[in-house]
Amino acid sequence: MNSNPYVPVVSLTEDDFSNGKVLFRHDKLDARYAWDTGIAIGAFLGGLKGGVILGSYCATCRKIVTPPRIVCEWCFRPMRRLVQLADTGRVNTFSLCYVTWDVKRISEPEIPAVIEIDGASPGHGFLHKIGEISPTEVHIGMRVQAVWKPAAERCGSITDILYFRKL
Repeated sequence: MNSNPYVPVVSLTEDDFSNGKVLFRHDKLDARYAWDTGIAIGAFLGGLKGGVILGSYCATCRKIVTPPRIVCEWCFRPMRRLVQLADTGRVNTFSLCYVTWDVKRISEPEIPAVIEIDGASPGHGFLHKIGEISPTEVHIGMRVQAVWKPAAERCGSITDILYFRKL
């Protein structure tokens, strides 16, 4: 229903498009973009390239979190100090995954786990994979250590850590 009497409303049909009464264009999207990691994650990824796990320290809450953040999620104060953490930790939780990221079935499971990194505040770490272990041996609380790519192959990505293995 047209609420403005000065602007006529015209309904379009499929025939209007196919008979050329309406101009239109089909275009193929060429989506190119750049993504800026920001200060904290940029430092984290740079640390990984150098074989180091970094966290950020909140002087107000006295929490250390990894991956680092610029603002504390508890007190909302700036987190200005980066700290080097160990490349060891413990398994907080894990799963046995019989499907790859591109939905292909596999017979030997991948083992994604949340790793609480030593030196970070309790409950802080990140998701990564467990390797060099039978799925029946993995357990919550298990101590693990990062297995790094050779330095020449690192590119500043979370995949610079190949996986974590049992200590």
